[in-house]
Amino acid sequence: MFEKYKTFKMDLAGYPLIIETGKLAGLANGSCLVRYGETVVNVAVTASVKPRDNIDFFPLSVDYEEKLYAVGKIPGSFLKREGRPSEKAILVSRVIDRPIRPLFPKDMRNDVSVVCTVMSVDPDCLPEIAAMIGTSVALSISDIPWNGPISGVSVGQVDGEFIINPNALQREKSTMAVTVASTEKLIAMIEAGANEVLDETMYEAIKFGHEANQKVIEFIKEIQQEIGESKFKYFSNMPSEEMITSIIEFATVDLKFALDTDDKTVREERLSPIYTKVHEHFDEIYPNEISKIDECIYKAQKNIVRSWILDEKKRVDGRQLDEIRPLAAEVALLPRVHGSGLFTRGQTQVLTVSTLGPIRDEQMLDGLDDQESKRYIHHYNFPSYSVGETRPNRGPGRREIGHGALAEKALVPVIPSTEEFPYTIRLVSEVLSSNGSTSQGAICGSTLALMDTGVPIKSPVAGISCGLVTRGNDWLTMVDIQGIEDFFGDMDFKVGGTKQGITAIQMDLKIDGLTLDMVKEALLKTHKARNYILDEIILKAIAEPRAELSKYAPKMFTITIPVDKIKDVIGSGGKIIQKICADYNVKVDIEEDGHVFISGIDTAECNKALAVIESIVKEVEVGAVYTGKVSRVMDFGAFIEIAPGKEGLCHISQLDTKRTEKVTDVVNIGDEITVKVTEIDDRGRINLSRKALLIEK
Repeated sequence: MFEKYKTFKMDLAGYPLIIETGKLAGLANGSCLVRYGETVVNVAVTASVKPRDNIDFFPLSVDYEEKLYAVGKIPGSFLKREGRPSEKAILVSRVIDRPIRPLFPKDMRNDVSVVCTVMSVDPDCLPEIAAMIGTSVALSISDIPWNGPISGVSVGQVDGEFIINPNALQREKSTMAVTVASTEKLIAMIEAGANEVLDETMYEAIKFGHEANQKVIEFIKEIQQEIGESKFKYFSNMPSEEMITSIIEFATVDLKFALDTDDKTVREERLSPIYTKVHEHFDEIYPNEISKIDECIYKAQKNIVRSWILDEKKRVDGRQLDEIRPLAAEVALLPRVHGSGLFTRGQTQVLTVSTLGPIRDEQMLDGLDDQESKRYIHHYNFPSYSVGETRPNRGPGRREIGHGALAEKALVPVIPSTEEFPYTIRLVSEVLSSNGSTSQGAICGSTLALMDTGVPIKSPVAGISCGLVTRGNDWLTMVDIQGIEDFFGDMDFKVGGTKQGITAIQMDLKIDGLTLDMVKEALLKTHKARNYILDEIILKAIAEPRAELSKYAPKMFTITIPVDKIKDVIGSGGKIIQKICADYNVKVDIEEDGHVFISGIDTAECNKALAVIESIVKEVEVGAVYTGKVSRVMDFGAFIEIAPGKEGLCHISQLDTKRTEKVTDVVNIGDEITVKVTEIDDRGRINLSRKALLIEK
């Protein structure tokens, strides 16, 4: 039944990597089961028989599917089944998409689908790495045209040593988490988070990962040579050379004038009549290929922009190759929010707003790794008006989620610990205007918002991008690319970091890959640029985090209580903690280790709640003085609640210095009274005295 079943095995970073083919998903164009340690991922790739009509892009979809049975969990939703992909799954899908997409034929319009299903997870063997390698294998052995293979590894650093695919314990200690994907010769993708790592160290880590990838690529090539199918022939959507040449010659002069401006709006206004003019001239000449005319205009614009950069060292907006667009920064724009920061770079403008909340507001995660929650959250919104378009908002797409995650990753290393700053922190970056590098604008805006809020971040963080244009062996990089340079260029190399080092990298490519020299130059240029942004823009807008929080932000107090006292603070059925929250208008969160977090708008009320909790957990001692409320009145005395759940008796003889005939002559139920502990008997009963305090006065 499984006559085509084959297995292939190699060792990868100390764990067996086993590829099984010919047994599962036999109707896909290509498939494999990847076993890496005890991690198991099934990868299937399919392609449509016919191309799509009237589209100007290659329709590739990559889905990384997390199945919670892989870690022995039942989904927490009402339906008890997996719903929409988690943010982690979406981010992994993007990481796999980026290195494989440029290796498909540019003129192919057949739908291609990649589905990676995570079926078992070994915490020491990352499923995303297994999925990326499996994708490369499935595409390589399939009949789908693709110029692979690629390989991907994760690089960590522990005690100064680089580690390929670090295990769970090593990942906890690592100063970086760098995913490097490579072709046989070039670096195809970089995705990194790091704890302020030096540029030189990051370069060496990327190089280390690239070298490790070569062994896996050789392994995949051997599999492809043994069982790989011939690639199918596809219908090319490429316009004819004659059509391309004719339209370029007809439109180039007009297009050069239209493109030669630093204003995106002006550029688009100039381009619109050119499209009309070209169609009026060529629609009759190419009546069956009208849909390809716009692609020819695109190629004409691309030729102009790239020629300006490579031949004339000229950028569309007139800047030098290493010149950053005009910058501006502002804080405290919104009066009632906890903090805000506006960052402007040319025609790109991002407003980030911060909100502080109690620890209970942290985001709960339902995924395949050990992270169950996070207290620092970053969201990124990209409305249609930011690019002058009109369309309804349907919620964040994969791009928005990816950009938000990149900005979040860039700032995670500088966020203070819970002990230093016991808050949940949410940032929302609203893109108000976009002409390239909005994700990096979100990083800068987030730094401003955090400092305006009064979050004691360890260092300010800035983000900047580096572009690339290639032609044969010639290439040039340029810092701070705007939209048109991203659109017509070959690379968007985004780097976030402090003056001390790199905190995040994301690299998008339209070509097969980068040489190590290109990577080194991109790191050098982004380092200089982000230092300039920090010194000249961000720190001049706000030099350091504010000393005090906004009056509208919750005030947070924290204490640690003995674990065996937690039940006393909570009370039967939660009565005591609920009463504290109601009496002082606060929120109280208690963790299993005894950490107690008290939050509220009024500092005085928070302090009162804190004092109550301290009184509950503190052992009552003879000689201690308490102010409590009369809870019961008896003929022989009054019972005083000196702390929630703690009650003592003040005998009638101890209520006053003079003789008391009736208890109610001195106190009634609900009265507040200050008393001194005079005795705790062998049964734990507490005796109190008001008289002793009156005598002491």
